Amino acid sequence: MADKKEETIKDVNVDESSDKQNVGDKKEDQTILTPLEDYIKTASYLGTKVITPTMRKYVYRRRLDGLAILNTLLVDKKLADGIDFIKRFKPSDWTLVCKREAGWRAAKMFAELTGVRTYTKKYPSGVLTNTVLDDFIETKMIVICDPWLDKNALADAKNIRIPVVGVCDTNNHTANIDVVMIGNNKSNKSLGLFFWLMAREYMKAYKIDKPLPSLEDFVGEKLILEEPRKKRLAREKKESELKSGESAIEEKMRTLAEKADEEVKLKRAESAKESESVSVGEGAKEGV
Repeated sequence: MADKKEETIKDVNVDESSDKQNVGDKKEDQTILTPLEDYIKTASYLGTKVITPTMRKYVYRRRLDGLAILNTLLVDKKLADGIDFIKRFKPSDWTLVCKREAGWRAAKMFAELTGVRTYTKKYPSGVLTNTVLDDFIETKMIVICDPWLDKNALADAKNIRIPVVGVCDTNNHTANIDVVMIGNNKSNKSLGLFFWLMAREYMKAYKIDKPLPSLEDFVGEKLILEEPRKKRLAREKKESELKSGESAIEEKMRTLAEKADEEVKLKRAESAKESESVSVGEGAKEGV
């Protein structure tokens, strides 16, 4: 029972069946970094069908299709905690690693804005540990976007005993991650949101005077708040009923119009027959 109580999360959560739960006036029920809608639009709260033991405590429930749903307020809180930790390090003191293609665009934009060393596509294994390598670097902390894909960077960081900040999805293990930021790390939308928030807060902390691109620039596409499934089905049903009613009225009007046309045609036909039946005598033709 104690374990079940620990795993029960009372905070407000968002999924595809409800775009925004009723959030109270309590301070702890409010997001810290950005409005709740941003997490909804980017599906940052959406996990995978696999839930590891260390990520179970962050999961609110499963959807009908088996996908895990993370507690949205915890996503926001853990991201805020991670950003606070990252702000302790100057741009030259830490390194960002993002092997997942979905995050390349946002990671590069973050690097351009902040000047932080960033590795995308391929991380050169041993770059932190092998001093013989030409591209050997020294860094005080690293941020990774997926403990599985970025496992080489994680292993190097642990070898030299520097802290690691990691974005962890429900299928990730958090072992060797010093600061865990939870969220969907498979999507360009969610990673775009994370890097956008990191860039905004980091630039504020170090007074970097550069214009911050919009969230959609980081994501690479337009963000739309998807209509909740129940509301969409109800709306579609209502529209279907209205269309059916309109079609029925149109069909009735068409039937009445066709009937009226037939009556007019019959009357004309009868009039034509009557005029043909009237014959004029020869005397009348000659004017006698």
